[in-house]
Amino acid sequence: MKHDKFLGVEPGRPVRPALRFRDPERRPPGGHVVFLGGAETRGEVLERPFPALVETALGVPCLNLGVAQASAEAFLADPEVVGTCRGAALTVIEVMGAANLSNRLYAVHPRRNDRFLRALPALEAIVPGVDLCGVCFTRHLLRELRAAAPDRFDLVREELRLAWRARMRTLIERVGGPVLLLRLPPEEGDPVLGPDPLFVTDAMVEALRPWVAGIVEVPAGAGRWTPEEREAAAHREVAAALVGPVRAALAAQERVRASRSAPGRR
Repeated sequence: MKHDKFLGVEPGRPVRPALRFRDPERRPPGGHVVFLGGAETRGEVLERPFPALVETALGVPCLNLGVAQASAEAFLADPEVVGTCRGAALTVIEVMGAANLSNRLYAVHPRRNDRFLRALPALEAIVPGVDLCGVCFTRHLLRELRAAAPDRFDLVREELRLAWRARMRTLIERVGGPVLLLRLPPEEGDPVLGPDPLFVTDAMVEALRPWVAGIVEVPAGAGRWTPEEREAAAHREVAAALVGPVRAALAAQERVRASRSAPGRR
């Protein structure tokens, strides 16, 4: 089966996830930039997360569609998201982890992608007899699987990586217009499972380069901040890294439009 068929729902059953976004009421007329991502993009506790800072710097409407604990799956399941991106001049997609994706081993909730719904028969074949009765979240699930079968956990991790590759390609294709990938500095994450974004390697991100306008790598911050200052400072650093690539991508789009409308072209 293809990985892009796994969206955490029963086949043939229509789903309208009704995702809750940071900017739910904004409807830019076009020429805007859409930001897709997880909690980092959303910036829940901040008055001005990095999409708002980019908007101020460039004077271009920037729509923050960040959703906490989201993966590419949440956005693919919501047709309004895809439509909003198709009407945008540019879409910026945060590189999110691989754990919160439905795959050939388990299914996740279509809106709250960190919620584990059910195991699939292939998981029982890899880790027979594992008790998942009290498991509600994907990270808990993965820790249980690693503890139950450490010698076979590589099979689980590789399945998630395959699902991530397929779902990211599908999201980029569905968006339709130019895309920038945003790669934030890795976080320590889970001491058992590894750093965030979980299970995503340099090679996986680099393999997407032929299908995107660029990949923005945000360096780890060098500043010394208090805990209260750290999150706002990190968002300023992300915005600073994004402004140049976003400006360049928008300028490239404008040149394409100008060439298409030039006299003598049909």
